[in-house]
Amino acid sequence: MESRIDLMSNEFGARYSKRFGNAGLMIHQSTLPRTTQELVSLRTSQINGCGFCVDLHTKEAAAAGETALRLNLVAAWRESAVFTEPERAALALAEEGTRLADSHHGVSNETWADVREHYDDDQIAALVSLIAQVNAANRLGVITRMQGGSYEPGMFAAAIAS
Repeated sequence: MESRIDLMSNEFGARYSKRFGNAGLMIHQSTLPRTTQELVSLRTSQINGCGFCVDLHTKEAAAAGETALRLNLVAAWRESAVFTEPERAALALAEEGTRLADSHHGVSNETWADVREHYDDDQIAALVSLIAQVNAANRLGVITRMQGGSYEPGMFAAAIAS
């Protein structure tokens, strides 16, 4: 399978990606723990089947110190004992916020209450924004067939900065 278009080499795509990346930088700089950000991004990307994004978030998480064990268990986080209660709440929100069409209620009150228990309002705003942004990035990746496997940690940040 070959990529359909390289958005970063297209004038409009590059301008859009830079603005999109700047919004991501704002989330990245929030008080939402970096580990939580990467776990949520990875799980969302797994659900959406975006190979490029799974590659990116796995490698960025590992570069930030995340263990191989936890990265390998993200897909089965409910059946794993390696995630904290705050991380579990964030992962539940990521799943429910990603699978909106699969549920008649969207995000459950129970999941929202768990998130409220573990995060402050700024962190929740960052978490909700992150889930929305990763879902959008996944759609860009899947539609254009961006391939996973060649991402190097810091590569996306460098492209946005240029």
